[in-house]
Amino acid sequence: MATENRVTIESLDQEGRGVTHFDGKVIFIEGALTGETVSYSSYRKKPSFELAQVTQIHKSASMRATPKCKHFGVCGGCSMQHLEAGAQVAVKQRILEDSLWHIGKVKAETILPPIYGQTWGYRQRARLSVRHVIKKGKTLVGFHEKRSSYVADMQHCEILAPKIAGLIPPLAGLIDGLSVRERLPQIEVAVGEFVDVLVLRVMSPLSASDEAALRAFAGQHEIQFWLQTGGLDTAAPFHPPNAPQLSYSLPEFGITMPFAPTEFTQVNSALNRVMVSRAMRLLDPRPGERIADFFCGLGNFTLPVARGGAQVLGIEGSAALVKRAQQNAAFNGLSANTRFMAMNLFETTETTLEKLGPFDKWLIDPPRDGAMELVKSLGGGHAPRRIVYVSCNPATLARDAQVLVQVHGYTLKAAGVMNMFPHTSHVESIAVFELA
Repeated sequence: MATENRVTIESLDQEGRGVTHFDGKVIFIEGALTGETVSYSSYRKKPSFELAQVTQIHKSASMRATPKCKHFGVCGGCSMQHLEAGAQVAVKQRILEDSLWHIGKVKAETILPPIYGQTWGYRQRARLSVRHVIKKGKTLVGFHEKRSSYVADMQHCEILAPKIAGLIPPLAGLIDGLSVRERLPQIEVAVGEFVDVLVLRVMSPLSASDEAALRAFAGQHEIQFWLQTGGLDTAAPFHPPNAPQLSYSLPEFGITMPFAPTEFTQVNSALNRVMVSRAMRLLDPRPGERIADFFCGLGNFTLPVARGGAQVLGIEGSAALVKRAQQNAAFNGLSANTRFMAMNLFETTETTLEKLGPFDKWLIDPPRDGAMELVKSLGGGHAPRRIVYVSCNPATLARDAQVLVQVHGYTLKAAGVMNMFPHTSHVESIAVFELA
């Protein structure tokens, strides 16, 4: 039987776990908050640290909240519902600042006020797992359990878009009755402004009765089913065949962005609008400027930059997303001052960067791995005077910031968090660098 120890929590780590020290080790305790006195039980022990779960709270923190979701603690989708929403943002701000200093050895001259949004029902993109469980005698649809490959037995999800959250039980019932229930491992969720799409990953052909059941379900719940039989390029509409195209809008810039359900878009479209607005204010694009948008995706930042009158080059690793970005530029009447190209930005060199020519400003929005090769390749007298960096990983932002500041002579003018993923440990942030 695991032993339980009583400790006081010193801080929270990037995963939202309580951090303390005991018997010469760092202890990371799930479910514990700063300042609390708790008992814990370790589930993983290493020479220098232990991973643990709180078993009893002896002294509770004032910022502790009652989790809204009844699946909290079992489902692995959220890790911070036990922390008051405003305090979550403060923790993420501290994580950003600590990462910049301890990893990058840099400090921002100004800390931007955090960007907030709705804290429940915000998630419009998700990947739900599906598994038929013989012992339970039913099919489960939901996120994985915490620290497990099992699918959580979920009846609802408080962070999913409400309509989709309410479909979890009926979806499980639908799939349970299909002949391919053992060959349907996941459902991709994409919520647009005029249509909600569920992409079913099907590994075997559907029977006629399967198809009839899907059509009836789509009609009853006013959603569109897509089927994906192989790679992403196999995803195609199933029913209804004439549904509106998925899209989201950026009203401040008069932009509408069509997209396919398998293409990357932000999970929180309301906060995305605010994020784009802040990025544009920090970048301040102007007519006559030449601006690069690295990791441009389908043009989420590129087109608002172009709307400001600048000439913009959007660069993205995925040729399919480049094609989508070109289509979106044409759809919004912005083809004249936008250009897009496919390029592996993780293999950037000073030579490849030189070939792109000089830019007045950059916008960088990389995946979690960051943009190290890109920022290392700056040189040759073509460094932009301003760089706006949108990050989903404070550690790689800090690492790249160190190169920009200490190698290339930039100043970190400002940085701040954007609470794109409430109740989770994900930290979205934005930073602006300027040449001294």
